[in-house]
Amino acid sequence: MVNGINELHVSEVMRLDVFISSRIDSYTRSYFTGLINDGKVLVNGKTVTKAGFKVSPGDTVTVDIPEPLNTETKPQDIPLDILYEDEDLIIINKPQGMVVHPGAGHHDGTLVNALLKHCDGKLSDINGVIRPGIVHRIDKDTSGVMMAVKNNEMHVKISDMLSRHEIERTYRTVVYGIISEDSGTIDAPIGRSSKDRRRMTVVTEGKPSVTHFEVIERYREGTDLRVVLETGRTHQIRAHMTYIGHPVMGDPLYAPKRNTFGLEGQCLHSKSIRFTHPRTGEELYFETELPEYYVKLIEGLTSL
Repeated sequence: MVNGINELHVSEVMRLDVFISSRIDSYTRSYFTGLINDGKVLVNGKTVTKAGFKVSPGDTVTVDIPEPLNTETKPQDIPLDILYEDEDLIIINKPQGMVVHPGAGHHDGTLVNALLKHCDGKLSDINGVIRPGIVHRIDKDTSGVMMAVKNNEMHVKISDMLSRHEIERTYRTVVYGIISEDSGTIDAPIGRSSKDRRRMTVVTEGKPSVTHFEVIERYREGTDLRVVLETGRTHQIRAHMTYIGHPVMGDPLYAPKRNTFGLEGQCLHSKSIRFTHPRTGEELYFETELPEYYVKLIEGLTSL
């Protein structure tokens, strides 16, 4: 059995991700790492979310492999706000509400569908048919600058730059409450929450995560921030701001019972990106205007 529940019995000490990939050869080790991170792997009946966890003889590992999604991702003629494009990469200003790639509940109408049409299918395929061209992502309700790549050579180079923190990404966000410090750094490891698998949270066994912020403006009900990511973990800004007691305004996952002030998702905008083009050596910088939803929120907070 592969898709569905797989029960495996351990006979020697081994890393969890290595053990699973050695017993089920239908998927890659990185795929199983993703399942572990998503809480779909149990060791002796308990959820383990660390790929490097050591299993021992006598342990029972249960792996829940979901049925594959429909992998036929079709090109769709969806307008794109393109900031830059060449033979290797494309920089887009993604609107709030657009899903980046197909997944459960979102089989079309995504950024990937639009990119497949615009780029005539010429996108890197390292991340498979569901996520062609996607080298990093932003959440559905996060707006702003995002990069996609057109070939595997560029995908590898950009991925390496991201891992070495050589691509500077800045964000703007409005958070609940008044932050008294003019600037600060949140250095706290992030991992998936054991209570709600959709959420990320600060945990001692999480991945190193560093977020820098500075105050742009303070309002009676919130604080407008400029944020620079040193690392790029899933939900990093949303999780770190929640950790310091100032969740992102309008966030349905991390602040579900707070006043949304008319927002239809978290107030989080990818404002700019700066990097050296791996092929040409040119220094590139792209910055976007604050979107309408962000401007309206600021106007509303100013009038309170």
